[in-house]
Amino acid sequence: MLVKLSSKGQLIIPKDIRNKMALHQGSEFEILLQDGQIVLKPIRESTLDLLYGKFSNVDLLGDLEQEHHNEVMDDSALYS
Repeated sequence: MLVKLSSKGQLIIPKDIRNKMALHQGSEFEILLQDGQIVLKPIRESTLDLLYGKFSNVDLLGDLEQEHHNEVMDDSALYS
């Protein structure tokens, strides 16, 4: 697959490669020169980074504590 360098030094990564690599606008890369070849390595966000802020308005710990409390109460009712 051939691509052409623009006058601004930009390359377009073909859509099928972007899709296969799950690349999107704003994706960051490390660029290396290895044995006379240019290598682009996508910098992957950690799962934690992807979720950051997604659950900012959710009290996950409170929900877990309430669920545990409910289970304890259900169990105690069975043995009373």
